[in-house]
Amino acid sequence: MIRRVLAIAAVVVTALLLQSTVFGQLRLLGVRPELLYLLTIAIALLEGPNEGATVGFASGLAQDFLMNEPKGLTALTLTLLGYSVGMFRQFIVSPSPLVPTIVVAVGTAAGVAFYEVVSVLLGNFHEQATYGVRVAVLTALYNAVLTPILYPVLRRITEGSRPRRVVRF
Repeated sequence: MIRRVLAIAAVVVTALLLQSTVFGQLRLLGVRPELLYLLTIAIALLEGPNEGATVGFASGLAQDFLMNEPKGLTALTLTLLGYSVGMFRQFIVSPSPLVPTIVVAVGTAAGVAFYEVVSVLLGNFHEQATYGVRVAVLTALYNAVLTPILYPVLRRITEGSRPRRVVRF
């Protein structure tokens, strides 16, 4: 259990550092990828709603404290996103490798849109609605491009950190 927590914590810290340093400079049409959204959605797809919500809350709160953002807004967004994707997982029956890419794209777009709507309600988002839609769609595409690279790595880490079941007679 401790090995699992440490493995996921290391992945969250790595994603947060990559997002704030390397991917903070790599902008595609003015947007950057949201690695923590991708991480939360992938963990929720692999492990379910409880783990997705937990990883979403921890990574969102870490991002809120690292960046100068309203505290708790990203944590709320990623918690709801992780739980929703984890609940949606039970309805996925296709073994297609495109499923994670599509789910990450749709989930990222929905998560970024939710973040922007809540930011508008709190008075923190001062751009036009078309800008918000553009950011949500482009971020979703950026994450969809990164999913085939990162999803197998995350799957391998989560499967490798699962506790082994031992049956004793």
